[in-house]
Amino acid sequence: MNLKEETVATLKRFDIGDKFSYLPVLPKASVLIPLFVRDLLSSRDPSDRDDVDTALREAQEEIGLPPDQVEVVCTLFPVFSKRGLLVSPVVGFIKETFTPTPNPSEVSAVFAVPLDFFTREKDHCITHGVAGMTGPLHSFYFRDPASGSQYHIFGLTAMLATLVAVLALKKKPQFDVGFDLVDPLAFFKKILHKRLSKL
Repeated sequence: MNLKEETVATLKRFDIGDKFSYLPVLPKASVLIPLFVRDLLSSRDPSDRDDVDTALREAQEEIGLPPDQVEVVCTLFPVFSKRGLLVSPVVGFIKETFTPTPNPSEVSAVFAVPLDFFTREKDHCITHGVAGMTGPLHSFYFRDPASGSQYHIFGLTAMLATLVAVLALKKKPQFDVGFDLVDPLAFFKKILHKRLSKL
């Protein structure tokens, strides 16, 4: 089994499918977390069939990624953004040869970060007690070796990238992630229901 096949098999174990379809009507969004072997937050459009459709449509609008060039692996458990959007992370593989065409009105920069980066202590910062957050706020400082540009990856993007890194690589990070590494689905489900009970 090659790295991609192993990663796909691992992530599929965490696919929630339609387990959360019972949730009340709330503002929802989906985000595509594209992986390739070697963060796009999107609002739900009434014409979107499901979370995967939303994530793929937004990825095409934001970076020019055609939906047929994404091999969707799984949809992870929904999480609340700081602004109260219920965000469904959709994980999929794209070809390493994909060249993004960023929409400047939606995206300021497109860059690739090794997944393992989100498990390392180096260049990682953590803040506790942030208003609207149920756990720690992760942030990373990444210098793109190709361009030399430095990027600050934080908030929901950092949390979801860390989550996917932990699940896909089956690797405990060098820092406290703020969620249950043994059973993340149960942990996020508990947080989700706690937040919903306050609505």
